[in-house]
Amino acid sequence: MPDGASPLAYNSTWQIRSDAWCSLEESSAQLVLAGAQHRPLEELGETIAKLLDVLGPIERFWAFPGVPAFGKVRRLFAAGKYDRFAALVRGINRALATDSFRTGQAGDLGDEDDRAAHPMEPARTDRPYFEVLIVEDMTEHQEHSLREELRRWRRPDDAFIYEIVVVPSIEDAIMAARLNFRLQACVVRRRFARRSPYDSSSLARFVDSVVAEDVMERSPDDRAQELARALARLRPELDLYLMTEISVEDLAGRLSHHFRRIFHAREGSLEVHLSILDGVAARYRTPFFNALKNYSHRPTGVFHALPISHAKSILESHWIHDMIDFYGMEIFLAETSATCGGLDSLLEPTGPLREAQQLAAETFGSRKTYFVTNGTSTANKIVVQALVQPGDIVLVDRNCHQSHHYGLMLAGAMVTYLDAYPLHHYSMYGAVPLREIKRQLLALRRAGKLDRVKMLLLTNCTFDGVVYDVRRVMEECLAIKPDLVFLWDEAWFAFARFHPVYRPRTAMRAARTLIEQLRLPEYRERYQEFASEVGAIDSADDEVLLNRRLIPDPARARVRVYSTQSTHKTLTSLRQGSMIHVSDQDFSQKVEDTFHEAYMTHTSTSPNYQILASLDLGRRQADLEGFELVQKQIENAMRLRDAVDHHPLLSKYMRCLSTADLIPAEYRSSGIDQPLRSGLPNMIKVWNTDEFVLDPSRITIYIGATGIDGDHFKRGQLMDRFGVQINKTSRNTVLFMTTIGTTRSSVAYLIEVLVTIARELDNQIIDMSPAERAAHERAVQRLTSPSAPLPDFSGFHPSFAGSPAGDQGTPEGDVRRAFYLSYNDSYCEYLTPEEAEQRVENGEQVVSTTYVTPYPPGYPVLVPGQVFSPQILAFMRSLDTPEVHGYRPDLGYRVYVDKALEIAATARPEPPPDGPPA
Repeated sequence: MPDGASPLAYNSTWQIRSDAWCSLEESSAQLVLAGAQHRPLEELGETIAKLLDVLGPIERFWAFPGVPAFGKVRRLFAAGKYDRFAALVRGINRALATDSFRTGQAGDLGDEDDRAAHPMEPARTDRPYFEVLIVEDMTEHQEHSLREELRRWRRPDDAFIYEIVVVPSIEDAIMAARLNFRLQACVVRRRFARRSPYDSSSLARFVDSVVAEDVMERSPDDRAQELARALARLRPELDLYLMTEISVEDLAGRLSHHFRRIFHAREGSLEVHLSILDGVAARYRTPFFNALKNYSHRPTGVFHALPISHAKSILESHWIHDMIDFYGMEIFLAETSATCGGLDSLLEPTGPLREAQQLAAETFGSRKTYFVTNGTSTANKIVVQALVQPGDIVLVDRNCHQSHHYGLMLAGAMVTYLDAYPLHHYSMYGAVPLREIKRQLLALRRAGKLDRVKMLLLTNCTFDGVVYDVRRVMEECLAIKPDLVFLWDEAWFAFARFHPVYRPRTAMRAARTLIEQLRLPEYRERYQEFASEVGAIDSADDEVLLNRRLIPDPARARVRVYSTQSTHKTLTSLRQGSMIHVSDQDFSQKVEDTFHEAYMTHTSTSPNYQILASLDLGRRQADLEGFELVQKQIENAMRLRDAVDHHPLLSKYMRCLSTADLIPAEYRSSGIDQPLRSGLPNMIKVWNTDEFVLDPSRITIYIGATGIDGDHFKRGQLMDRFGVQINKTSRNTVLFMTTIGTTRSSVAYLIEVLVTIARELDNQIIDMSPAERAAHERAVQRLTSPSAPLPDFSGFHPSFAGSPAGDQGTPEGDVRRAFYLSYNDSYCEYLTPEEAEQRVENGEQVVSTTYVTPYPPGYPVLVPGQVFSPQILAFMRSLDTPEVHGYRPDLGYRVYVDKALEIAATARPEPPPDGPPA
């Protein structure tokens, strides 16, 4: 840890641990040097003692260096044997820094003095290493014996190697699962306490080891079951095993759904050892990647498509041999059109692709998972086409990705656009409040159209990191519409499954929780109490339903949830690798056939095998080290936030927007502005209670004080000058995001770049002439003052609206009719912005023929069939971005002529008959 740094400056113990060991090595070397030079040692000794105190509570949760070795470190320091102390610390730190301890040869580091300086003589270095948690209150001798017994079972041909971490209590087990990302399995034995015998107060901000107070009053097996539930909630990927001394046959029938296997304690440890290796091997499997790799090494004769297969068209080429120089041979050896010979068909998988998708379903917590090789844009269209038929009403966030707009148009949906809360000062939108969703559903119910409502489509999390309370949204909507289908666009949220705080707000976890909840007898009782207070939902007053939390009828609600994820955006995959996750109770009966047809419609018959193999590998990585990588992702994000906000020069020109900046107080019942900075327990509280939360790995930096707008900051500074890639900007913000691929070095480089930009700006301002300074101040004023307010959805023209003029109006509209009508050029004309404004001022209805999308913010301001409003035109006039899709600077807006609107009005399709569509 840097001099003077406190653990309070950190957001994860892994970073404290890493920095503390580095500081300890440096301080111990200085201690040896000071002793040799007969200089005072007191100050160094105090520093080292503090570092050892920081590490003490942490090290008992890690197998390396292990409690015995760390105890030896303390004893050598206390005895004044500084040379040996420094050598041992150096060996440990270098083993941690280089990961060389993963060979399993450093486990006895503290046992022999002559191994202190060189603790890790390698054996095999190619085997993945992990750690296993043992929960039992053991003596030091018993722990040592168990460790040696398990090591004796190792074989040279084992695919993996592991060491054990022994903890004596439930609290310690939960803390270990929170802190030690190397854990892959846990063996629960019968004898353990509830409370930890150790002082863990220094770790309070990083863990929450809450367990039932009465757990120790229960039987040993019930205690084991309670612990298994807690660990499964925290780390669902862990393989859990139970060792007991009573009737294992009886326990297997009662507890097998919690534990992978149950063993009798007196039958030795061999079966446990083999089962641990087998459990990790099951998750390590990559069926399609292995099949493709095996196929690529076989000699083939290609009398089919792909001349490039096995590089046949390249090897003898005189002109493109540099293609092999750049890509290497393996990618071409793996290029094939074959679907047999050990491979599989993505459209009708029966072999390794089917198995790979089943493994992905287990990893991501879905009932079914489908691989998609042309991005989440296609995944979204597949789900919409599978579920929505013409005339179905779909509620959708207007600020969703363009693929949803086009998908709903192609499906012929009647679209009800939902308005997210605006953040006018930053020219961006947040998320759609639950009250707005309920209001629209109740309006449709009042109009007698609830039976036509098919789907709610929302983005979780939003581009800027706003995360919904997914379960609550689904609960309250199902109370109004029990068979509503939910499509959660989680393109930027695939990683969230692998962190215990994020996970409950993912679609698949929320769906599973909701399904389990609806089956509970106590939930039925709770619903009866709710029903007695509110009465029948179908006839209850709208205001009553709007102003209280609703819960669904367990006898009627069907949990039907879909999630689309861009694996390539936040996990490991080649570009365009995505997945569709399904947790739909009615999938096999109502959807599977239409889903297959939609999948066939949008999926290439020649999918990219490299993308599919990378999805398979990305699933393996997420399963086995996702928890570790996401923790580091969050820590790196917080490091970046701290560096910007606490740097004297950077904070002069920019600042990171906090939760309070991006989520209004009315949606934050916890009242906590910066959850993670106040400790993990507070973050958990916020994520459990607030309607919206902010993903800390999304860092929106406000740059208004620079006088440089977001687009020029991105292109002219970050990308062109320094090669820093970012995606989104607004007029006065730039969005950075950390991923599992972000390193501390890349964060440091970004900070260097920002400081360089700020320093240059500082110097430029000093040298400015009065005229230049005035121009700069005007630019700052423009970016720090509110622009034209972000417009709400103005509404569809009556020719395309779902309700004829004069009817009880609901806002849905037929986007498909409005889109395709414009294919007849005679129905369309172009208006300059000034002409459009004049017509609107004259009271005329100007109707867009297409999607008009300015970048930024990147969302359609107009959709086909939508009426221009003064607010929309004022907002468009205030933009200084040159990139506006659907608008031609030379011609203006493409709009409908009156004749087209008259034709559209007379050609209005008949509304569907009452009742659900056939």
